[in-house]
Amino acid sequence: MFRSACRCLTAPPQRRLGCVFSPVRALSEQPGSGNEAHDPTADADPSPEGKIRPRKIPSDCSVLLFPGQGSQFVGMGRGLTKYPNVKEMFAAAQRILGYDLLSLCLEGPEEELMKTVHCQPAVFVNSLAAVEKLNHTNPQAIETCVAAAGFSVGEFAALVFSGAMTFEEALYVVKVRAEAMQRASELVPSGMLSVIGKPQAQYKYACLQAKEHCRSQGIDNPVCSVANYLFPDARVIAGHKEALDFLQKNSRQLHFMRTKMLPVSGAFHTELMECALEPLREVLRQVKVQRPEIRVYSNVDGKRYMNESHVKRQLVKQLVSPVKWEQSLHEIYERTQGQMFPHTYEVGTGKQLGATLQKCNRKAFQSYAHVDATDSDL
Repeated sequence: MFRSACRCLTAPPQRRLGCVFSPVRALSEQPGSGNEAHDPTADADPSPEGKIRPRKIPSDCSVLLFPGQGSQFVGMGRGLTKYPNVKEMFAAAQRILGYDLLSLCLEGPEEELMKTVHCQPAVFVNSLAAVEKLNHTNPQAIETCVAAAGFSVGEFAALVFSGAMTFEEALYVVKVRAEAMQRASELVPSGMLSVIGKPQAQYKYACLQAKEHCRSQGIDNPVCSVANYLFPDARVIAGHKEALDFLQKNSRQLHFMRTKMLPVSGAFHTELMECALEPLREVLRQVKVQRPEIRVYSNVDGKRYMNESHVKRQLVKQLVSPVKWEQSLHEIYERTQGQMFPHTYEVGTGKQLGATLQKCNRKAFQSYAHVDATDSDL
């Protein structure tokens, strides 16, 4: 399998998992009933052999964040094939996808790259190519990585990096997922609306009003709901196009300061994606998934993936559930006052995840860096 070729993606656990970063949960979820603060470096995870892995302070550890759909651009991947394994990754992608992904990333055309069926594999492969770049320029960041999270399709890259899935099998799942989501998005005019609201904005109430408007237009079973939780007062709302038009036209009354339609083809992470569930569920039955070797956090609830069946269940549920990115960041970075933060690397196209981290946790953002899916030296 291709996984064996990607050395930095499957570094031996004793090297890459020398430190396991454990986020602070609510005291009510911790063992015991005392009010003492919880040190995330104090709870050691047992290794597969039952031994306790050694610990390092959080500032000696790293966290990787993987971007999702919408971050793609023509030119992504430029210069990365000079790094080990990247040529092989794109060659494998061409075999699995049936078209030249590298050429599409480098040259476009843009309207083809923007299609869901193409951009999801493109973001996935380029994110892992950026990991290879990071491994070349800063191998310690890979070796000391203790946690990862990915936004929507970015979860698949995070799971490959964690050793839970092979590159080839994960890319095939992404292919099936993207095709199913593309078909679902073509069934009804729909989309996604980015919203920055005032503190008094009530997003669920706004969605109820938008759905009521749709019913008045003769639309049965209208869909309008929060699809992404980004940072405080920032949401992405998805659903029928008529509902999103209503929200934009009535933004002032709804206490929205800014709205913007996203360049995507459908209402992802809503019930309008239900017809994509079975193709994804079926392809996940065909691939092998292992327990991640580092902590990987699910978009569905912001909690850590625990085992193979948990990974598969959550990846399917993610299609019709909101991406709880803000909640995931709180889970990853919450700690007692004075506790140091790990280094964070956003690997792949765009800096959107860094922007959300800055809004959610300014102290954690001070140790943030972006590893672009291009090589600026060329």
